[in-house]
Amino acid sequence: MKSPYVNELEAGKAITGSFVVHAKEVRQKKTGELYLSLMLGDCTGELDAKMWDNVAEVLEKFERDDFVKVKGLIQVYHNRPQLTIHKIQRQDDGEVEFSDYFPSSKRDPGEMWLELREVVNGTGNPHLRALLDAMLDDDDIARRYRLAPAAKQIHHAFLGGLLEHVLSVCAMARVAAGHYHVDLDLVLTGVVLHDIGKIYELNYERGFSYSPEGQLIGHINIAMRMIADKLRGIPDFPPALRTLVEHMILSHHGHLEFGSPKVPQFPEALLLHYLDDLDSKMEAMRALIENDRQVEGCFTTYNAPLERAALKMDRFLGEPKREAAPATPATPASETAHRIQPKPAAPATAAPTPDSPFASKLRQAVHPAAPGQEK
Repeated sequence: MKSPYVNELEAGKAITGSFVVHAKEVRQKKTGELYLSLMLGDCTGELDAKMWDNVAEVLEKFERDDFVKVKGLIQVYHNRPQLTIHKIQRQDDGEVEFSDYFPSSKRDPGEMWLELREVVNGTGNPHLRALLDAMLDDDDIARRYRLAPAAKQIHHAFLGGLLEHVLSVCAMARVAAGHYHVDLDLVLTGVVLHDIGKIYELNYERGFSYSPEGQLIGHINIAMRMIADKLRGIPDFPPALRTLVEHMILSHHGHLEFGSPKVPQFPEALLLHYLDDLDSKMEAMRALIENDRQVEGCFTTYNAPLERAALKMDRFLGEPKREAAPATPATPASETAHRIQPKPAAPATAAPTPDSPFASKLRQAVHPAAPGQEK
């Protein structure tokens, strides 16, 4: 088992550990000598690192996305931990367990996939159901959908993140569609398909980056192409309904300046945009607070996508920090998934039950009563 993890590091301690290289830059000191500026990481976060001496000896020995074993000292610089590296060497892939180095959903991917299929099975419109089944029955799409992050960095940027994001928006859609009296089948179809192009837009076999297709076309256009491909096998799909589905995909970013070629122009499309935006921003703020490495103070560093810093509530209220449960090593993943797989879900813990009409509806949507148990 890997040790230590990034979130276990303490200032003033010497460490020897293994990490993946997220970024590598060669910079110049005021004296003209070279030094290395690295961003190292594992499944728990990232660590700024500097190697000030003997750089020429290791400069060509490793690259970005390589695994490295480092020896050095954890210090605090600008209120954040920084590793001063004394020694560094590249590690072969066979020396590490990939799941220790790449963040993944705390939920089990198999359970999430079954939940998504239940959402699709509940679709009443036969045409929309046929489209969703055609998409999710595709073996390559299904494999990628279970594994893909929802984004490279901004939100749900972890293995299984796309599926977790989609299910979260589905749960909210069930409540909001009833409240606003809009077509739930159409909204859920938009939810399931709105980011499906990301399974090809992103590379996630080893770290997260954009594929050439993602760079050149983008996930919205990739999704449109995927939908067109599946609709060729459903000749009786109503043309007007196809236009509505396509509009929801094209407009889900909500604004032209955010990459959508159209703004939402009917209620279901507008609802999809706001639910998608809400879920992505709430997850982005959760991750910002959880992963922030500020040593002192009640606020995180500034987050550009959210355009703000976030308050660390436990520090503000003077409460002791809640320690996360130790990570459980995942079983070795298959070669077909390049050994990167989401970890098993952690045991659920009881949480206080919110008491409001909206919360009650949301609980019913997320955990529907079994047949015969409805009240």
